[in-house]
Amino acid sequence: MIKSDRSFEENPDVVLIGAGIMSATLGLMLKELKPDVKIEVFERLEVAAAESSDAWNNAGTGHAAFCELNYTPQRTDGSVDISKAVNIAESFELSRQFWAYMVQRGFIKPSFIKSIPHMSFVWGQNNVEFLRERYTTMQKSALFQGMQYSEDYEQLAEWMPLVMEGRKKTDKVAATRMEIGTDVNFGALTRDSFSQLHEMPGVNLHFGHEVKKLNQDADGFWHVKVKELSTGNKRKVKAKFVFIGAGGGSLPLLIKSGIPEGKGFGGFPVSGQWLKCTNPEIIKRHQAKVYGKAAVGSPPMSVPHLDTRVINGKRELLFGPYAGFTTKFLKKGSLLDLPLSIKTGNMRPMLVAGIKNIPLTKYLINQVRQSPEDRLLALKDYFPNARQEDWELELAGQRVQVIKKDPKLGGVLEFGTEVVSSADGSIAALLGASPGASTAVGIMLSLLERCFPERFKAAECQAKIREMIPSYGKSLAADPELLNEIRSYTSEVLELNNLQPVNS
Repeated sequence: MIKSDRSFEENPDVVLIGAGIMSATLGLMLKELKPDVKIEVFERLEVAAAESSDAWNNAGTGHAAFCELNYTPQRTDGSVDISKAVNIAESFELSRQFWAYMVQRGFIKPSFIKSIPHMSFVWGQNNVEFLRERYTTMQKSALFQGMQYSEDYEQLAEWMPLVMEGRKKTDKVAATRMEIGTDVNFGALTRDSFSQLHEMPGVNLHFGHEVKKLNQDADGFWHVKVKELSTGNKRKVKAKFVFIGAGGGSLPLLIKSGIPEGKGFGGFPVSGQWLKCTNPEIIKRHQAKVYGKAAVGSPPMSVPHLDTRVINGKRELLFGPYAGFTTKFLKKGSLLDLPLSIKTGNMRPMLVAGIKNIPLTKYLINQVRQSPEDRLLALKDYFPNARQEDWELELAGQRVQVIKKDPKLGGVLEFGTEVVSSADGSIAALLGASPGASTAVGIMLSLLERCFPERFKAAECQAKIREMIPSYGKSLAADPELLNEIRSYTSEVLELNNLQPVNS
């Protein structure tokens, strides 16, 4: 475990709040682009990646949009919109390239990522027709070529035996499969990244430290007041740039910053639970991430999946997540988080979004009230022969969905990831949830471009970015040859399955 530094740099260039995957990614990028940059990291818990980045707290899919049906909505005319899936898939390729670069530099080991097939599974005539249309449409993009589709019982039983056993051969079912899917342990990746940052000159990590206040002076510098939780000692640091990457804790800090761009933002917390398989024989028989369709009215993060994971070197099998509601913004947060986040500036957007999303609230309450028998019934949709005694309940992570002002609607609830930054680029906060961690590299590149525009555009910086991320500035979706080259490179370095070339 990384130990907290005792030394402080009182006038660092950068302060990173939160020791999750976002801060780790930004910190490493900054040190590669400007090795002499001075960084102070503050984390309220005693270890890195203990909240949303932890393996038990997130889906860990390595979201490449291969299997997540909520990224490919069906239009009213029956066609399928894959634009969001294309953007996410391209962004995940950026992450793979940056991770491969870090492995080659000796910063991290590739053990955090494993090859696991990604599958989508549906039943019922309408859903089968949707999945068939989705598959046909996705084949038009080089990013998804190599995807397989089947409605054949025997083929599906070979792909996912647990899912098919106990079903009638006359049932109308279908699935897609991508062999190049991955499982990513973002907790392990984050901790390895901070271990590397800890070894770099000019970086200090402070665990058990909570940021209490942020104020900007007339010269544009941020004064960050920090409390050491074990002693109660307080101190201030003065920084040119602050990044708030504190997961569910980002919204309260954004509000405290007082920047105009942060006014009107609110948060809607959604909790989750997994069913964790305890039977080794069952775990051995499933080797895939099988995603279905979310229930009507449910948040996208609750898309059900029967999920093979590799956590701490051990194969695991999870099902869920089962959504829930709490007023906490963090798994280890306070029940007062939600009420204390309601301010004059965001009250109306939050009230309007709340009224418009009453069905979602009812859904979450019903999820909280589920009995073990109810959860087993949901599991049986994906594993008909499941038995209660083979599964135990595991608490998942906490997500805070973004509520923002809307000129026409008053307030809207969003289910993505959003970076909010000040006009002068001196502070930025990351809000929201999925697909967050999987697209961290793309998100941080956008942040760097927005907050450090002159340095980012410099020839030296651009060259370094292309060294770290060879496809930067190019569209992999529009260039199958480059896509083949990039995937071959990252697969070799990250020790993932070899890929079949995509036809140009």
